[in-house]
Amino acid sequence: MQTLNYEGLQINNGDSKKVTDALVVEAALQININEEPYTVVMRTPGDDFDLIRGLLYAEDIYKETENLQFDIIEQRENGFSIINVNISKKQLGKGYLNKRTLLSVSSCGICGKQKLEDIQVEGEKLTSKVSFDTKNLKNMFSKMKGKQETFDLSGGSHAAALFNKQNKILSLKEDIGRHNAVDKAIGELMNTNSLNQVSCMLVSGRVSYEIISKAFIAKIPIVVAVSACSTLAVDFAKEFGICLIGFSRGNKATIYSK
Repeated sequence: MQTLNYEGLQINNGDSKKVTDALVVEAALQININEEPYTVVMRTPGDDFDLIRGLLYAEDIYKETENLQFDIIEQRENGFSIINVNISKKQLGKGYLNKRTLLSVSSCGICGKQKLEDIQVEGEKLTSKVSFDTKNLKNMFSKMKGKQETFDLSGGSHAAALFNKQNKILSLKEDIGRHNAVDKAIGELMNTNSLNQVSCMLVSGRVSYEIISKAFIAKIPIVVAVSACSTLAVDFAKEFGICLIGFSRGNKATIYSK
């Protein structure tokens, strides 16, 4: 259930008519860790296990290669769900201590952080360079767009697509939240132990700091956006050794970091 039909009144040059539009679903997902509530994420239902796996990875809560067992505690018709995952205390990363006590909304990847220091990302700068020709971008975005079924219906979802060196899509996920789509795509490849095959990530919309930080943690060397990049995204990309490309539309693109 990624879209639902809603009625509306469409106004056009003073004329009005009733219409039925497919709207992208936004619903709450409560994530429990070891039977205790951890955080609430506003997301589009679907691929919830991938979303949780990707989020736990990005937040330095669980980075082991062993797959997790997810238990659906509650699943309502409106998409609101509660899912529990059990993780042994010795496998819980330090990110678990930075408990998200606030609601994480679909448009914000840092809501729930408690201190400014919590947005810092640690790790060695990516040094492996991938040969990449920007002439391939038009075709890659065409492949991505061809698989955005929820966007085709609603026009209201974001997408993240992960490609290998041969420009083949390894994962494509959609969600009302940009960072959720990224977590879902990364989480799927974590669950199939194939994240190390990714060389490039394409995202719809703009790129801000949290998208770059997720790419860095997942060791994805190239990030390309349809729209703009924020100042912090460019600063982080340069610091992390990530090639960041924005405004990739048609035959045009702007390289901000390489």
